[in-house]
Amino acid sequence: MLHDITKRIIDIIFSISLMIIFSPIVLLTIIAIKLDSEGPVLADTPSRVGKQGKLFKMYKFRSMVKNAHELLVTNKDFTHLHEEYKKGGYKLKNDPRITNVGKIIRKYSVDELPQFINVLKGEMSIVGPRAYYPDELRDQQKNYPNTQNLVKVVLSVKPGITGAWQVGGRSEINFDKRIQIDAHYASKRSILYDFYIIAKTPFAMLSGKGAM
Repeated sequence: MLHDITKRIIDIIFSISLMIIFSPIVLLTIIAIKLDSEGPVLADTPSRVGKQGKLFKMYKFRSMVKNAHELLVTNKDFTHLHEEYKKGGYKLKNDPRITNVGKIIRKYSVDELPQFINVLKGEMSIVGPRAYYPDELRDQQKNYPNTQNLVKVVLSVKPGITGAWQVGGRSEINFDKRIQIDAHYASKRSILYDFYIIAKTPFAMLSGKGAM
């Protein structure tokens, strides 16, 4: 209980402070996105799975073409990419849907900045496991049946903007390894560990190692 209260206070303080600090970058990003391609500033992405399996809308700057996810799922020209997407742990190394500005903001995790709104709403934390897609969890647990108990542990806490595997530069590892790291974090529940991850996050952003 004390851990949860302390973590919530830290989340609020950090979110408000960082939103103020990054406000010039946010403004420049909004202008760049509007000048670069047609579509909204925020990405229209599917819901993510939060604490206790509750679905929520994650806010991200749009780094892809308009209706990118719908194109991937319904457009026959993207069928091979959709299969690659599912086989590759729900990531694509060379995604043709990414815009020019999108390549830059994804590399340095600038597209993640709107998630501070999710933190203030109580849907996410500054530090936590990955916010997985519902179909990602469903399909990957079929591929890795031994991860079912680990998924339950991961969903016992709020997902985070940053986390253990992101700052470790391990964004391309398979689902089974990633969920192990996330479950380890969720079971550890340490404020000191959170501060350690927060301290490593700026380097991960600048180096591009934590990009997803």
